[in-house]
Amino acid sequence: MSKGAQRFEVFTGAGKRREWPPEVKASIVAECYSGREGVSAVARRHGLDPSQVYAWRRDLRKQLEAAGVVLPATEPEVPSFVPAIVEVAPAAEPVSTARRSKKRRRSKASAVELEIDGVAVKISRGADAGVIAAVIEALKATR
Repeated sequence: MSKGAQRFEVFTGAGKRREWPPEVKASIVAECYSGREGVSAVARRHGLDPSQVYAWRRDLRKQLEAAGVVLPATEPEVPSFVPAIVEVAPAAEPVSTARRSKKRRRSKASAVELEIDGVAVKISRGADAGVIAAVIEALKATR
């Protein structure tokens, strides 16, 4: 004869399931269409799964179409590229082998140079990745 359940747990509280008012859902869906962030980023910021936000978008589209409002088809954004300008550094004068120091000198030139909307950013070797990310995010926010 089996003993049956040896252990069980009782979960109390709201759990992970939440009720979202229609106004909040519409606001979150509108954020997805703003073009600033993708659905995944918006969902993550609101503590949602991206599939939930896609379902809300689909439901909203159906509601609007049932009301006679025809929305334009959304097409994925085509990535855009900026031209890269490569400048050749002038050739250094040869140094005699007798005077050559053992230490290797690094160029003071920037490793990467970005120009976004008239703002030039020069990133040199050894720059902190966190600082670079913060500068790029600040530039994005000003667009």
